Order: sequence, then structure tokens, then C-alpha cells
Amino acid sequence: MQLDSGQIKSLELQPKYELIPRHRRRGKAVRSMNYYADFEIEHLDGRIEIIDVKASASYKTEVYRMKKKIFEYLYPDKEIVEVY
Repeated sequence: MQLDSGQIKSLELQPKYELIPRHRRRGKAVRSMNYYADFEIEHLDGRIEIIDVKASASYKTEVYRMKKKIFEYLYPDKEIVEVY
């Protein structure tokens, strides 16, 4: 494995990224919106790669596409890589 051989710095399974925090609207609690990736890899050069495994290229739901756009805006230093 790349982690054991020192080819990557770290590997995290199902990392959670907050897209919209929990808040109140008109006195009512609104739950947070989160994106859960399949893996996060930190490379030796400090680059962060987010891995999202998809069954096929056509399996991108509208919810996934929306969350990906928000993620890319909030976390510009991290890259989502889709693996099929």
C-alpha cells in the first residue's frame, strides 16, 4: 500500500466536510449540510486529493453536483477526483 511504503503522507476514510453550518432561520433549527467523500489522500508534497468513487460517469446525481460545486468553492485547495 502507498501509505505503508511512504508514497503518501496520510489516508482518511469517509472524511466529512461541512458545506453549510447548522443555524436557525425564523426561529427554527436548520441542520447542517455535509459532503462525505470516500477517501482523502494527503500527498508528500502537501497536496490534498479527495476521492469520490462512482459506479459510472452517468451516476452523478443533482445533489452530488450541487455539493461538489459548494465544496470546490469552500475548499479551493482540495481537488475532488472521481473514480469509476
